[in-house]
Amino acid sequence: MADNQPGSVSGGGPEREPLWIRILEFPLVALVVATVLFITASWVAYRLLEYQPGMSADMRVLAEASLNIGLLWVVYKLVIRNLGDKPHDDLPLKGAVTLTLQGLGIGAALFGAVVAIAALTGAYRIVGDGGTSGLIAGLVSFALLPGFREELLFRGILFRWLEEFGGSWFALAVTSALFGLAHIFNPNATWWSSFAIAVEAGVLLGAAYMLTRSLWVPIGLHAAWNFTQYALDVPVSGIDSNGLVDARLQGPAWVSGGEFGLEGSVIALALATGLGIWMLVKAKQRGLIYGPMWSREGALTFPKTTSLLSYKKE
Repeated sequence: MADNQPGSVSGGGPEREPLWIRILEFPLVALVVATVLFITASWVAYRLLEYQPGMSADMRVLAEASLNIGLLWVVYKLVIRNLGDKPHDDLPLKGAVTLTLQGLGIGAALFGAVVAIAALTGAYRIVGDGGTSGLIAGLVSFALLPGFREELLFRGILFRWLEEFGGSWFALAVTSALFGLAHIFNPNATWWSSFAIAVEAGVLLGAAYMLTRSLWVPIGLHAAWNFTQYALDVPVSGIDSNGLVDARLQGPAWVSGGEFGLEGSVIALALATGLGIWMLVKAKQRGLIYGPMWSREGALTFPKTTSLLSYKKE
């Protein structure tokens, strides 16, 4: 008679995990749990601010960002990153500074190029000086907070488990569509502007995540892309504000983006999508495109990345 060894069942086969664990580890279940945790942390941060009356506008903006990012960071590090079949940390401390700086540089240079081309075509024109009175609010509200929150949700949660379920191309398509759809509720948004956001930003940010397997580059890219718009007085996804200069958009909407801003222009669509496609090609060359769960064996294993130009397979 054969002895039953630890880690096996009668007959020598591997012991299966309990059903409830297998259900919890299923990608779409992990996605739902992580999304609920994300929403809960954001709600708690909002509720805590209700009990802080008498704060100045700048202090309230800073407090909102600190509470949101802080609570989401804690929830992510303690729970979300450990969900699913194979835990993976998309916010590793190693390489965080380098990757974030690379993202910031890419985002600022990319949208700077969009504005430069718009200026050459006459679609963008500086007409006067701006001011720095809203600089803190602009930096936090348009750059830091949405850069962190939106990338954690769309790439760190939705993309991560949609990819584990349906593969890389499925995750890229769905998260890009959802990202564009989420912007349809912004001021001055149109179906065209949401399509442009889905293609240019959804593909670019998704590709940056696929290439680095970290959220630091997408966060930096997203934040710098938004802040460059604010600083140059371009509406940020349809939301207008007073930038560091006073500028005007004019001419055909397909060039200027109309009231939604240059994100709705063919200039941003061409440049951002082109860079996104380049990143996807690099990701494919590195073997970072994965198929759906029903066509592969085991959980996904990602490389350790400390730079856009270097990576180390686990």
